[in-house]
Amino acid sequence: MSRATGPVRPVPRTYWVAGTAVLLALLFAAAATVAAANGGGSAGPGVPAAGPRTPGLKSPDAGFARDMAVHHQQAVEMSFIVRDRTQDEPVRTLAYDIANTQANQRGMLLGWLDLWGLPKVVAGEAPMSWMGASGGHGGHVGHGADAGAGAARPGALMPGMATREELDQLGAASGRDAEVLFLQLMTDHHKGGVAMAEGCAQQCETPVERELAQGMVDAQRSELTLMADMLRQRGAAPRG
Repeated sequence: MSRATGPVRPVPRTYWVAGTAVLLALLFAAAATVAAANGGGSAGPGVPAAGPRTPGLKSPDAGFARDMAVHHQQAVEMSFIVRDRTQDEPVRTLAYDIANTQANQRGMLLGWLDLWGLPKVVAGEAPMSWMGASGGHGGHVGHGADAGAGAARPGALMPGMATREELDQLGAASGRDAEVLFLQLMTDHHKGGVAMAEGCAQQCETPVERELAQGMVDAQRSELTLMADMLRQRGAAPRG
């Protein structure tokens, strides 16, 4: 079956940068899972690896794994929603990349909780309480591009997450309206996610989890730049 021909728009360099970041994040995720299962790797040739130090129930390692798994799940959900609400190829490609990357990372986080023998949900645990004085709903999270990500808006579970009403609005939109709303919601989502990942990169004790968190920071910052550019192309801007 042949496709209709027409002018081919060049792919902006930013798309290639973001795509490379996604690929690197996926490759790192696979390596990190193996390393975590082996207790973090060997100290060197001929030196046996030290036994894994199992994180505690309320540790930053476990808290980040639980919270980011929930945070990632919403990003996957939003990406699948917009995929069916627009035919714009750059937006659909970005949504696919986000869904693929964050679904894989979510599987890793939940897998680590299983390896550690820890529950995926802790009754009475407030979201982001593992960040202590440096974060959570009452503290300051992030800096620079992520300023303002420190508190969840009313109706949102964690900073950056969309409300149920916003998800319904995205599902009812189409074309450019859906593209703009998706990019705005995902920008907020990434800012909240970067702040959380920075917290783990600073506080988590499991080396591969810290490295994964830093990889999330780098990849999502790249996508934030890309989404700002895509919004400008559509005559819009990130929400205040």
